Amino acid sequence: MSARTRTAHTHRETAETVIDLRLDLDGRGISRIDTGIPFFDHMLTLFSKHSRIDLEVTAKGDLEVDFHHTVEDTGIVLGQTLKEALGDKRGIVRYGWALLPMDETLCRVALDFGGRPYLAYEAPEKMESIGGSFNFTLIEEFLRAFSFNALMNLHVAILYGRDAHHMSEAVFKGMAKAVDQAIRIDSRIADQIPSTKDVL
Repeated sequence: MSARTRTAHTHRETAETVIDLRLDLDGRGISRIDTGIPFFDHMLTLFSKHSRIDLEVTAKGDLEVDFHHTVEDTGIVLGQTLKEALGDKRGIVRYGWALLPMDETLCRVALDFGGRPYLAYEAPEKMESIGGSFNFTLIEEFLRAFSFNALMNLHVAILYGRDAHHMSEAVFKGMAKAVDQAIRIDSRIADQIPSTKDVL
């Protein structure tokens, strides 16, 4: 990665998944997503569009077993790749937050690229599967994998809502807006790391 080019590419193969992911943090929200899971593709497309991160993802997983491995491993790879693209995080805002409405749903997201991974997640329990096949609990699995591999402190709370699709969409859009805010370069500190420790 060059000094001011915030792009990265990761290829990861396991016995369960093969994932290839490229991103550009200073993009326009252009995406090309193919995970074999249409609803998950939709969520990642939303994330790209609203974070303005250009994102290409190809994933081949053991979908005949479950969607779990593909969703979790994509979160791992997205986190690793975003971390690489951020480099030493010199000049970034670092913190981001959003309060995101989606019809009857309201979601709160706050995050910190401070190098201390953590996920705090609040959501209704026993939600129905989306489209009859995508288990709502996979949202949490993705967020955990993404946050821990991006070394990001991530707090997500679905404050209220009824529809699992709308809740998922609010989470991904809210996270996208918070990431967009946090990774922006602040011209006032473009040559500084935003920490009193001088390292993130």
